[in-house]
Formats: sequence, structure tokens, C-alpha cells
Amino acid sequence: MPTPNFLTRHRLSAALRMLAVAATLSVSVAHADDYADVSRLMRAGQYAEAQSKVDQYLASKPRDPQMRFFKGVIQTETGKTNEAIATFTKITEDYPELPEPYNNMAVLYAGQSQFDKARAALEMAIRTNPSYATAHENLGDVYARLASQAYSKALQLDGGNAAVPPKLALIRTLFSAESKNLAKPAAAAPAAAPAPAPVAKPAPAPAPAAPVAAIPTPPAAAIPAAPAAAAGAEKEVEAAVRSWAQAWSDKDMNGYLGSYGQNFDPPGKQARKAWEEDRRARIVGKSRISVKLSDMAIAVQGAKATARFKQDYNADSINISSRKTLEMAKAGDRWVIVKESTGG
Repeated sequence: MPTPNFLTRHRLSAALRMLAVAATLSVSVAHADDYADVSRLMRAGQYAEAQSKVDQYLASKPRDPQMRFFKGVIQTETGKTNEAIATFTKITEDYPELPEPYNNMAVLYAGQSQFDKARAALEMAIRTNPSYATAHENLGDVYARLASQAYSKALQLDGGNAAVPPKLALIRTLFSAESKNLAKPAAAAPAAAPAPAPVAKPAPAPAPAAPVAAIPTPPAAAIPAAPAAAAGAEKEVEAAVRSWAQAWSDKDMNGYLGSYGQNFDPPGKQARKAWEEDRRARIVGKSRISVKLSDMAIAVQGAKATARFKQDYNADSINISSRKTLEMAKAGDRWVIVKESTGG
């Protein structure tokens, strides 16, 4: 469920990350103050006070995913790893459509060197949201850790195999090089294992992601009208993006699918037809949908453009806030989507 970062500092290599719940699950107006209070306390490191407020809130609203997510982050930060895993696991059972709890479980499993469980959790996150960039990145790191373990085992069984040491050294060098740019280890270090232990990197406290600044379009030489033309193109792109969001909200499948170009690259290497059928089932099956965009930043370069924004999605009992990027291309007199990703 912004670039999102978790309160927790756990990362596998330089990429295995958690996402801040405040940046991933949307905050309803009615409970915004409660969420803000807990978030502020966690940023200040006052976890006991934050936990007290979370427990008080959940006593009357035990199924609230936002507060339960805060609870899992607090448990992670205070070294209660197994309890945090149980919390995130229960959220996935009650809200299987949310990919972020799977991602957090994976980070915690990786911290315990349970890489098979981490892999399974990340695959579930990606199955839930094929365009979840953080989960894909984390899964790559997990595969690298699994490869390190496999090469180590192969070397133990056959020490004379000259092909294994270079491969093992390459993977270890990769993680060692990335670790040099990281800060102090996490407070609760995992037990020693044959593979290099996960390292940590301080992450900012949870908060809605800051707007992504637009990449300025280089001015065209000797064409005075270029700035005005660029501004006009940006407005066209923004209009196309908002039209796409409105069609989604209205469950207008012709308008929604028509916003994607013929060269659109479906996430997860899906075939275009399979992706359209999946989107139709997810959208038409909802009783109501609301898609609101904010903090939009658009960069136009010729016939290509990039739109980055915060997306607040509300459908039935689901509330998700995330950062999204749409890569656009000019098709005739229209701007169409050729690629989309979440979490960038």
C-alpha cells in the first residue's frame, strides 16, 4: 500500500524495505487525528505511548487495518519480531487485497534468515499488486540470498568445484558493496547464518510522501514558443490522467481501458487480454469506487511524458493511498498510458 519507507529500519541488502503505513493505507477524516497522534509518537521514539494509543483505539475498532499496521510497526521497532509477524499475518488474512503486510512479513522473515518464507510472502504481495515495485526489488534480494546459501551448500558438498567460488564471491561482493552506504545495524540483530546478515538503514518516520518535483523540460533552442507549448502539453497530460481516474471511479471500462495505449506494458508480464480481464473483474465487481489524485508532477519530453502523483483509492471497505507513476505517449491527438507502476 508513496517513495514509501517504513518506520522500521530493517532492510535486506540495500533494497529489502518496509513501507510506512501512514503512506500506504489511506487515512479517513474521522480518524485522522488518532493516526496523526500515533505517527507523531513513533517518530519521536515514544513507542510505549504510541502502543497505548493504538491499544485504546483497537479496543473499539479491532479490525481497523491502519492501526493494526501501526501496531505491527511498533512491535518491529521494539524488537518483538514474532509478535509483529503475527500481527501482519492476521492483517493479510483479514485484508488479503493489501500487499504491504506481505512485504513487511518478508522483511521480518529475512531478518531471521527465513528466506523461503520471505520469498513466499513477497510473491503473494506481487500477486496482489503486480506493479508493486518495492516487492519486486525485495524479491530480487531474497533470491540473491537464497543463491548465496545454495552456493555455500554446494561448496560444502563439493569443495573441488571450481565454478562455485566465483559465483559465491560475486554475490557476497554485491551485498558488501551496498552495505558500505548503509547506516548502523538494526537494534535487534538476527542470528548468525552462512549468508551475510541483513543490514539496516534508518528510514524517515511515516508520513505521506512529499510531492515529486517535475523534471524540467530542456528548452528548445531558437524556438521562443517552446515554454508555452510545454505548458500546454503538461495540461493535456494532466487532463488525460484525470480522465483515466474518473473513468475508473465511474467503472466506465471503455473509458478506463481506452486510456491505455496499444503498446501498454501490463505489469507482471501479463498478456494484454489477461490483464484487461483481471482489471474488469476487479473494477466491475466493486459496489463503489473513488479514485482521487493529488500532488501531481508532470514532465514532458517531446511525444513522451511522465506523471507522478499521490493516489487515494477507496472501494467498498478498502482504503489505500499510494504513490503512482504513469508513463505516457502521444498517440495522434491523445495522450495514452504505456506503463504504470506503484510505489515510485
